[in-house]
Amino acid sequence: MTDSPNKRRDDLPKTVRIMGILNVTPDSFSDGGKFAGVEEAVQHALQMIDDGADIIDVGPESTRPGSQPVPAEEQIRRAIPAIKAIRTANQSIAISIDTQSAQVAKAALDAGASVVNDISALNHDPRMAHLVAERKCDVILMHMQGTPGTMQREPTYTDVVAESITFLKQRCILAIDSGIDTKRIIVDPGIGFGKTTQHNLEIMRRLHEYQTLGVDVLLGASRKRFLGEFIRGESNPNDHLAGSLACVARAIGAGVSIVRVHDVAETRQFIDAFQEITP
Repeated sequence: MTDSPNKRRDDLPKTVRIMGILNVTPDSFSDGGKFAGVEEAVQHALQMIDDGADIIDVGPESTRPGSQPVPAEEQIRRAIPAIKAIRTANQSIAISIDTQSAQVAKAALDAGASVVNDISALNHDPRMAHLVAERKCDVILMHMQGTPGTMQREPTYTDVVAESITFLKQRCILAIDSGIDTKRIIVDPGIGFGKTTQHNLEIMRRLHEYQTLGVDVLLGASRKRFLGEFIRGESNPNDHLAGSLACVARAIGAGVSIVRVHDVAETRQFIDAFQEITP
C-alpha cells in the first residue's frame, strides 16, 4: 500500500499503519450520517490524511450487529463520488473499499481505490476473488461467524482464536489458488463480528498467534462495543478512545501491520509517542 505524507518523524520505523474509517452511510454504529454527503466525506478524508492516516477505508454499507444488506447500486451511489473526489485531491493515499460485492469493488477500483476490504473473506460474492486477482490489488480477509444481521445471536466457539485462524488460513489458501499474490493478502480477526466480549478479549490477549498465517494482520477494534463493558460502563462508542488506544498498544506489541480506527489524530500521536519511549 502507498504511504501518505504525515506529521511523524521520517527517521522513526513505522511499526503499524493507520487505516482511517470513512463511513458514507446513514446508519453506522458510531458516526452514521456524519459523512454521507460527498463534501463532508472528502473533508473528513483529507483531515484524516493530514492527521496521519496511511489508508482511507470507505464504507458504503453498515455492518453493525443486526444490519441488513445494502444493494450494490446504492453502495456505488454512496461510495464512488467520494472515492473519485478523494483521489482527485490526493494522488498518493491508499483508498480501500469496504464491501462484500464484486460489483461495488470493481466500481471503486475503477474510481481510484487500491484495496478491497471484504468482511466475508471472499465468501459472499464468488466473483470477488477473480476480480482481486485480475486487478492485482490488496485484499483484507476477515473472520466473522454468521452475517452482520445474525452474528451476535449467541456466537459460540470451543477456541475462538484457533477456529478463526483455521478459517483465515483456508481463505488465504483459496485466495492464493485464485491467483492473488500472498504479499497482497491481509487478515483481520474480526473483533466484534460474531464474538462475545470474552471472545474479543481472548483474541486481543492472543493476537500474536495470527502471525502464524504469514501475512499482514489488521486489527479493527476502534470504538467497539466490548470496550464499554469494562471501562466504567461507558455505553457511547464515541467515549471509547482510551480503550481503542489500549488496543493499538496491544496491536503494536503483537506485530499487527494495520490498525483500523476512527480517531486518526489521537492514534498517530499515540503511536509516535509509543515509538519514542520504546527501546
